[in-house]
Amino acid sequence: MNILMEAATNTPHFPVSFTAVYVVGFIAAVTIGSIAWYNSKRPVGWEDKERPSIVPEVKKDETPGIGTPRS
Repeated sequence: MNILMEAATNTPHFPVSFTAVYVVGFIAAVTIGSIAWYNSKRPVGWEDKERPSIVPEVKKDETPGIGTPRS
């Protein structure tokens, strides 16, 4: 009987908490990514409007983070 109790306690078990962390993290990443994607679009009705003067225009660099491009 003692051998059966040892075998029952030493068997590998499914890591529920470890898996739960990954599931919650995946859901959080999808939610945050969806919100960011949605907010990156112009609001409905503003697709063809000019940018307000108080909002600065951000110009993309040809080589971001590398420095000035060589000609």
